[in-house]
Amino acid sequence: MISKTLLALAFLATFVAGSALGDEAIEPTYTVKISMDGGLGPFLVDGEGMTLYTFANDVPESGVSACIDDCAERWPPFFAPEIEVPPELNVTDFGGIPREDGTFQTTYKGWPLYRYFEDKAPGDVLGQGLGGVWSVVAP
Repeated sequence: MISKTLLALAFLATFVAGSALGDEAIEPTYTVKISMDGGLGPFLVDGEGMTLYTFANDVPESGVSACIDDCAERWPPFFAPEIEVPPELNVTDFGGIPREDGTFQTTYKGWPLYRYFEDKAPGDVLGQGLGGVWSVVAP
C-alpha cells in the first residue's frame, strides 16, 4: 500500500512540475516560421518574427545572389546554420548558398532570403513590393 501511495505521489509531482513549466517548455524554437498579414496572407519570418523577402533579380537555383554591396546593406542576407521549421513547412525546401564575400545565405525553394533594414519590429512588411522586385515569401 505504501509503495502505491509513493508511486501515485511521484506521478502527481511529475505532472505538477511539468504543468508549472507551461507551454513554453515544450514549444520548439524555430529558425523560420509562418506569420500572417490580413492583406498579404501567410509569409515566412525568421525565428524572431522578422519578415523574409525574395528579390526578383535573383535566379532561383542558380546558387548566386544578385543583391551585393549597397543592396546587401539595405537588404541583409538571411542565414541560419541549422533550419528548424514548424510542421506546416518542409525543411528540405531550405538550403544555402555561398556569397561572394565569403558568408552564406539561406535559400527557400532555391530563392535567396533577405531581411529589410527598415523593418524594425516583428511582422513589419515595409519592404513588400519595393521597386517592384521585393516580395514577402509565401510558404
